[in-house]
Amino acid sequence: MTDRTIMRRRDFWTSIFLIVVSAFFLYRTSLIPFFKADAAGVQGAWFNSAALVPFGIFSALLLLAFVLLAIAVKDGGMVGALSARAMGFTRSEAERLACVALILCAYIFALVPRTDFIACSALLITALIWGFHSGNRTAMRLSALMILLPSAYALIVHFPRDQWTKPHDDDIIVLIAFLVLTALMFLLSRRLGIMGRVVRITPVIAVLTPLLLVIAMAFGFRQNVPNRQGLIFSKIEYHYYVTLKPFWSGN
Repeated sequence: MTDRTIMRRRDFWTSIFLIVVSAFFLYRTSLIPFFKADAAGVQGAWFNSAALVPFGIFSALLLLAFVLLAIAVKDGGMVGALSARAMGFTRSEAERLACVALILCAYIFALVPRTDFIACSALLITALIWGFHSGNRTAMRLSALMILLPSAYALIVHFPRDQWTKPHDDDIIVLIAFLVLTALMFLLSRRLGIMGRVVRITPVIAVLTPLLLVIAMAFGFRQNVPNRQGLIFSKIEYHYYVTLKPFWSGN
């Protein structure tokens, strides 16, 4: 059995999972007013609807999932897909899958509602790229640990819903975790002799991606942003309305 066959069988199940997830979130998004985006008696337009961004994201994800499914089926990925051995599912693969699941669950259910979106997304992107790009188990475990520690802190210290939108020390903890993980990434990569282009560019991608996304969502599409009172975004929003907007208007 070739590695390509094993990969296509994994792609088959990955595409099925993505289709189910995308369909569920598209259904949830359909409950948000789209063409009649009125709120508090104020008439809105479709491009200001809160459903616009998630609808685009999950529609694209659904399309990509169907493309992945078609490729997997065409290359024989559906044959023997129910067999763990046929998928090459080993103990190391199980650990890898568990780490990915823990990282994503911690990010979605603990960090995003309670901490600054830019900081926690930068931490997530760094953990996913460094932890799983090189295949190094130490990097994978450290990445999972640096996500789980601030997540546990946010859940334990600020669990009630009324605490989510307030600026807290959990933002500082997440930012420290990001800086520590970035430092560990450079130190261990240099020690192991795998200091490549991916490692060097990871911090840039990790910071710029959520930063540009949040700016586009909040000030371009006028969408809701998770935790607007977060440590970093609150400063961006303040200077946008207090400094930049009056400057642009000539006041």
